[in-house]
Amino acid sequence: MNIALVAHDSKKELMVQFCIAYRGVLSKHRLCATSTTGKLVSDATGLPIQRFLSSAQGGDQQISARIACNEIDLLLFFPDPNTSNTRESNDLNMIRLCVVHNIPLATNIATAEVLIHGLERGDLDWRNIVNPKRK
Repeated sequence: MNIALVAHDSKKELMVQFCIAYRGVLSKHRLCATSTTGKLVSDATGLPIQRFLSSAQGGDQQISARIACNEIDLLLFFPDPNTSNTRESNDLNMIRLCVVHNIPLATNIATAEVLIHGLERGDLDWRNIVNPKRK
């Protein structure tokens, strides 16, 4: 599965800790992330991560484009609801695209854990039918 990781600045450490905790599950899948999040997670876990631009430079839009093209199977997105975000419209678009294209989406640690356990059990294998062209 192709898993995208996106985290606002104040949530990057939470994403790193999540990926450390679930390194074993994540290591069986292809990961991509916005630049800083990808670097932090890769440095902490040793996992290979395809890194896009930073969110400020359009990395979240690159991930949105992959969602729209059915190239992402799961999005783990940890936004900070308490911080004003100038890229809020990009965030909402990324979430909207997940809804439109039936991409499982977690926007907090609780949902991320439910999805990662489902991924481990094979509950998300239906994505292989929806997206058979993946390698």
